[in-house]
Amino acid sequence: MHTIGVDGARRALESIVRSPGPEMRTVRDAVIDGPHGTIPVRVYRPLSAPQTASPALVWFHGGGMIMGTLHSFDRLARDLAEATGAVLFNIDYRLAPEFRYPVANDEAYAALCWVHETAADWGVDARRIGVGGDSAGGSLATATALCSRDQGGPNITQQVLFYPGIERRTDRPSMREFGDSPFLTADDIDWMKNMYLGDDPSADDAYGVPALATSLADLPRAVIAIGHGDPTRDGVEAYGDRLREAGVATAQLRYPGLGHGFAMQAPSVASARAAIAEVGALVAVRFRHPQ
Repeated sequence: MHTIGVDGARRALESIVRSPGPEMRTVRDAVIDGPHGTIPVRVYRPLSAPQTASPALVWFHGGGMIMGTLHSFDRLARDLAEATGAVLFNIDYRLAPEFRYPVANDEAYAALCWVHETAADWGVDARRIGVGGDSAGGSLATATALCSRDQGGPNITQQVLFYPGIERRTDRPSMREFGDSPFLTADDIDWMKNMYLGDDPSADDAYGVPALATSLADLPRAVIAIGHGDPTRDGVEAYGDRLREAGVATAQLRYPGLGHGFAMQAPSVASARAAIAEVGALVAVRFRHPQ
């Protein structure tokens, strides 16, 4: 991606033709009044979700903080809404390099607060709201959980993290083995992180790079899904280990034969569909039994 540039990467992602995905009971667009301007959001209510008191998942899409839209992540949003049985709020946060850190983080936290404040309007149970995301969106979800804990913000029932980008590129075995993978390279990681965070790691904090958090205590339960062939695998699993050591109930699921971005490949890859179904079932159970 770093060889074709931001515009090329965005065009490539948006040009992928995907099948429509599962039918929803309703799909509605809304706008959040955020700290940096309005934030578009698309709300998916699956057929299995009741009209009132439904669980909800505030979702932040992937794309390395530089790409991704409600259009390109529509299929994944439908798959996850169906798999979890939750009303899914797909947040169209601002992208780098036009908007650098902490803009997307600010918008992610604002979206969580908005969903809590308007829960009754959407037929959502405010006691059962989770955050989640894939790749860069997983980093935003993780940071939002940290921010809500630190600021005494809205309650979060659980975190749902598909291969979250919680650290800059780090010299780990999975990075050395899979750093030239077809869907994400080590150079791409450096390039995209620099686009959003800047190129000076000494300026990073725990919200921009959640792996830097000194304490993971008192965070919401977590479900973490990662592919065996993902260069970020070892860093993600190290974060999951830290969550468990801090007393956070954490399920870590590693999928053989899959790499970074596998949730987006569900329309064509059976093992990716199975992974989404498995994660969704666990998330649904946890929504039925909130802490």
